[in-house]
Amino acid sequence: MPKLSKGLVQVYTGNGKGKTSAAFGLALRAIGRGLKVYVIQFIKGGFDYGELYIVDKLPNLKLKAFGRGKFITETKPPEEDVKLAEEALTLAEKVVKSGKYDVVILDEVNVALNLGLISLKKVLELIKSKPHHVELVLTGRYAPDEIINVADLVTEMREVKHPFNKGVQARKGIEY
Repeated sequence: MPKLSKGLVQVYTGNGKGKTSAAFGLALRAIGRGLKVYVIQFIKGGFDYGELYIVDKLPNLKLKAFGRGKFITETKPPEEDVKLAEEALTLAEKVVKSGKYDVVILDEVNVALNLGLISLKKVLELIKSKPHHVELVLTGRYAPDEIINVADLVTEMREVKHPFNKGVQARKGIEY
């Protein structure tokens, strides 16, 4: 039996820090209430992120990361990146439609869309076809207007000030 009577669509976007952190904060809250959470990370596979180390320690949390562990800088992304992002989207469709998870987080899906790795039409179809009780969270910069328009909640993180601009490098446990 679903634990949420109504699942919404949330989007965390913008050029500021904290989109993935906000999604994981929501995941932690949901797990604390006995909900089941599945996180699918687009383009983050192969990188050393702190969240990878906690997954096995938390009940009701599953995470699968896709990607080569390299930043995608080409205007026409390599076929391997497209293939991995499509695999992530296929898993997302399966997980969401199964209805077995109360919260599904598609981390960096907006970036995958912006890079042309996956189809906007397919993501919109996934949103439209999600079971009524599933909360769906989409993170990443560059959320397209079409995603923003169908979402129930949109939060834009805006960078006001960042230590990187003063030469402070990413810190383990804080930025990754």
